[in-house]
Amino acid sequence: MIRAAELIQRKRDGEELPDEELAELILGYARGDVPDYQLAAFCMAVFFRGLSERETFVLTDAMVRSGETIDLGSALGRKVVDKHSTGGVGDKTSLAVAPIVAACGVPLGKMSGRGLGHTGGTLDKLESIPGFRTELALDEFVAQVREVGVAIIGQTADLVPADKLLYALRDVTATVDQLSLIAASIMSKKIAGGAQAMVLDVKVGDGAFMRSLETARELAETMIALGRRAGREVVCILTDMDQPLGAAVGNALEVKEALDTVRGQGPTDFSALVLDACGKLLALSDLGVDEAEGRRRAAEAVADGSAESVWRRWIEAQGGTPDESALPAAPVVRELPAPAGGYVQRLGATRVGNAAVHLGAGRRTKEDTVDHAVGIVCHAKRGDRVEAGQPLASVHARDETAADVAAREVLAAYELGSEPPPERPVLLEVVR
Repeated sequence: MIRAAELIQRKRDGEELPDEELAELILGYARGDVPDYQLAAFCMAVFFRGLSERETFVLTDAMVRSGETIDLGSALGRKVVDKHSTGGVGDKTSLAVAPIVAACGVPLGKMSGRGLGHTGGTLDKLESIPGFRTELALDEFVAQVREVGVAIIGQTADLVPADKLLYALRDVTATVDQLSLIAASIMSKKIAGGAQAMVLDVKVGDGAFMRSLETARELAETMIALGRRAGREVVCILTDMDQPLGAAVGNALEVKEALDTVRGQGPTDFSALVLDACGKLLALSDLGVDEAEGRRRAAEAVADGSAESVWRRWIEAQGGTPDESALPAAPVVRELPAPAGGYVQRLGATRVGNAAVHLGAGRRTKEDTVDHAVGIVCHAKRGDRVEAGQPLASVHARDETAADVAAREVLAAYELGSEPPPERPVLLEVVR
């Protein structure tokens, strides 16, 4: 029996833990032998002391070994790709990338998680679609990737159960933004999920877990190293999260924006990032194309409607209703007028994300339910010129009281000035 308290103390004191003991701590937690409160203490010790490169790999490997693994490439006879984000405000990229890549003839199979803190989760967004099933048996998952070209599922009891438990625990113990825990969580899902190549989107800035380019590069390099050890091809893109991505923040609102983007009608910044990620994924695939040709094919799939066709087949395959008219809508929509004219100097992503959580779009405790209808739409973004009284954003709320609170929070996220701010691209850097 593992002595969890002793390992917590040793990590608290900065000791590098032996492989077998660290692995058994994680596997014991997955079995129910180690309680939540001890793993919470361990995560806090890791938050302050960190993990070595070796410990990070052992943690990742233990989470993979806590459940079953699948080899999508062998099952399909194709090279399967995947895309993942470290989480950001308004980041619904995977929802748009998946059907576009599949429409280009490349299978994409993905396991996703739920929201952490002020960042939304892909599963929460998908579950705003009436009837959508995020929990598929492994044989259903493989069959859907084979037949439809795309599937996005949650972490079932069979796949990386240790990470599923740890993911929820980190969310409510202030241990989300620790580099090794983030890297191990992401890569355990990627390795167990069976894709051979992947693009990882590392968010950088105010609304991200990585606040600087330096820490984002470190995370990217850690994940690339973990992927290499597991025989996976990994490309990391570092992208801006100083402001929300796109316009919509909130589950059903983001699904609608993702569908608009698949149709070629999405916000400029979001659409550009989606096509760039698609180009990189197609270049990693077995199509034998470079990134420029991959991006061209992705844009063509959007323009000719084939991406939207795959969207519909994907949503229906997982039990959902593909039409946006079926998405839940909030009963109160409050427009927020600009208090003065000028340029948007700043739109704080964290403040917008927290406002969405307070509306009910995210979780504050592990047991919280998510209100899929509520959220925020940012009509003006950094660099935009607005006139006094012009709508800056709209709040979608359950009642007037919640709308009042969110309106104050969102207005506080905006900073206006007389001159346009320096330009900052969405794509900041690529790490290979």
